[in-house]
Amino acid sequence: MTAAAQILLDRIKSDGSIDGQVIKVDKFLNHMVDPKLMRVLAKEIAGRFADKMIDKILTAETSGIMLAQAVAEELDVSFIYAKKKKPLTMTEYYAAASYSFTKQESTTLYVSREVLSAGDRLLFIDDFYAKGSTLKAIDEIVAQSQTVLVGSAVIINKGERQDVESILTLADLQ
Repeated sequence: MTAAAQILLDRIKSDGSIDGQVIKVDKFLNHMVDPKLMRVLAKEIAGRFADKMIDKILTAETSGIMLAQAVAEELDVSFIYAKKKKPLTMTEYYAAASYSFTKQESTTLYVSREVLSAGDRLLFIDDFYAKGSTLKAIDEIVAQSQTVLVGSAVIINKGERQDVESILTLADLQ
C-alpha cells in the first residue's frame, strides 16, 4: 500500500465510514475538501502518469473537479470539466449521457468543442469509479472529439475494472 493510500485509509477510518459499497467521505473529499489530503492524492496519481505525455485532464462536474485541478497542477496542464448543464454560451459541443447511481438520476455531460482538439491526449480523473457510467460517457466524448484517452484514475475504485488507476479499491476497505 502506498503512503497516499494509507493516509486516505486512515482518514476514512477516522472521519468517514464504510457501509458495503457506500463510502462516506463528505468531511474531507466530496463536500468539505481537505486541500492537503487532495495534494497528497494528486501527487500519487500524477506520478503514475508523468511519462504519458498528457495534454489535458478531463473530469465530470462536480466531485472530480478538486482532484482534477490538483493533478493538473502537478502535471502542469489544463483541466476541463464536463458540465451537467449546457450554458447558452456553449453553441458547439460534445455530449453523452451518464447515470449517477449515488444520486439515482440520469444526466448529460457537455464539453465545448473549443476546449478539445483532435489528437489531444487526455487523462480522465474522478473521485469514485462505481458502475462505469461516467467513464462510458467520457469514452463517448473522447470518440466524438477524436481525442485519445491515455488513462483513467480515481480516488477509490469500487468496480472491477483493472485499467482504472486508484488510490484505494473496495477490497482495500474491507
